[in-house]
Amino acid sequence: MASLQNSPAIHRTPFPNSFSQPGLQKPGQFRCCKRGVSLLVRAEQVSTANREDGPRRRQVLAVGAIASCVSLVNQTSISSLVPSIMMADILRVHTWYGSVAAETKKGFLAVMDKKDGYSFLYPFGWQEVVIEGQDKVFKDVIEPLESVSVNMIPTVKQDIRELGSPQEVAEALIKKVLAPPSQKTKLVEAVERDVDGKAYYTFEFTAQAPNFTRHALGTITIGNGKFYTLTTGANQRRWEKMKDKLHTVIDSFQIVNV
Repeated sequence: MASLQNSPAIHRTPFPNSFSQPGLQKPGQFRCCKRGVSLLVRAEQVSTANREDGPRRRQVLAVGAIASCVSLVNQTSISSLVPSIMMADILRVHTWYGSVAAETKKGFLAVMDKKDGYSFLYPFGWQEVVIEGQDKVFKDVIEPLESVSVNMIPTVKQDIRELGSPQEVAEALIKKVLAPPSQKTKLVEAVERDVDGKAYYTFEFTAQAPNFTRHALGTITIGNGKFYTLTTGANQRRWEKMKDKLHTVIDSFQIVNV
């Protein structure tokens, strides 16, 4: 426990206590792609004299384009497109991406950071914002206390259990990192859960300020030489309405080896 409480890296890391750009395409073009094969298909313009045949003609063009794309994919294997030394990494990322996408629930969007090796879901409608010291932050623009953030710091530890029990680690993290000294905090619950053989600590807490109380959830784990922390929460007055969504966010957090 002493290693967590006295870690300079943790004390220096700011946490918010309140909570690939696609390429440009020309008009009339869309991309058809599958398994790394991409085709740029151009929709043929129809003159106003043949306007009645326009919808049917566009449908024929679209069907033809899709058929051509599928045919090309069937004739071209992935192994012929990339060096064989890259195949293992591509298959691993593809499997992870497909797994996260398949588990995306209605009303949520998925975040997959392949560089830092983590993924999670967040409620549809939340907007990404930039906060210094945070790797990812999404929040509700109307209810600012409703947000999710991910932070990482280097560590030499291999397992979250090396730092102490769920209660000990959560208490230290809440008091020293997740809430400022001016707020009164209370740990509601802290438990350990296992995801694919990896230990995660998940906890629930409240942080009371003079003019609001935030009810929050957090999950932490260690991997890839990093200490990962994801926190989410809402104003106490909206907790009953938001708690199921916030639990979905917490439960969706997962890391992979990179």
